[in-house]
Amino acid sequence: MKKFWALFFFFWPALSIVVCCIAPSRGWWFPSEAMTPLGEEIDGLFYLILVIVAITFVATQLAIGWVLWKSATNAEETPARFSHGNHRLELIWTIVPAFILIFIAFYQMNVWAKFRVQASFPNEARGKKSAVVEVTARQFEWRIRYPAPGKLLQNTPQPDDLYSVNEMHVPVGRPVRFNLRTGDVQHAFFAPELRVKQDAVPGLIIPMWFHIPVPGKYELLCAELCGWGHYKMRAAIYAEPEHVYVEYLETLQKEQNFDGVIPVIEDGE
Repeated sequence: MKKFWALFFFFWPALSIVVCCIAPSRGWWFPSEAMTPLGEEIDGLFYLILVIVAITFVATQLAIGWVLWKSATNAEETPARFSHGNHRLELIWTIVPAFILIFIAFYQMNVWAKFRVQASFPNEARGKKSAVVEVTARQFEWRIRYPAPGKLLQNTPQPDDLYSVNEMHVPVGRPVRFNLRTGDVQHAFFAPELRVKQDAVPGLIIPMWFHIPVPGKYELLCAELCGWGHYKMRAAIYAEPEHVYVEYLETLQKEQNFDGVIPVIEDGE
């Protein structure tokens, strides 16, 4: 029975190595490839931490299995060896994890600064003039506010602002900043394909940005349990060429300004 438990602990590191080898080709880590340059850097951090954790897990499980195997195969009269109070071991398993955590903390600073610190945003995504759209999370929808064509987005809604629900249109091929807020409880803006995730906190306007190089439709979810309708709080992000984005705003403007009256054209006019 002792050998069984030793083999049991040898089995799990072997399985984890196999899973780590086949997981990328099967799409088990992420729903898709990162669709933004910043997302690729975030994926790099994920894989770095995954490798560190995997090595640590395999090493500790093999060590436990080896100890159990030695215990199972040693003769019963073999005296036990105790390492309690071994200062060298205690220093090793204190300093090594601390060094790894400090390394990760410093290694990821530049990536997270690009995403979280406004001073580190790309030049095109800085300042009030760069905001293209405002996203307001509400139970249970995403309300999008655009400035009228040719105008700048203001923090206070303007009479000629344009609105859509659960459809966010942005220009493709350049960094785009948008403002995130919530109209009620705490929500979380989560675009998994873009690797963008940020809590929407009541009372705050949170600037965010992304750079989508490829036109397409990307999923937007709420990642914060916000009430009974949380499951249906889904939207789409449409990344479009600049001229298509402008045409969308012009069409939206015409639809919202339409008063329902169709002019009658008399014969001969």
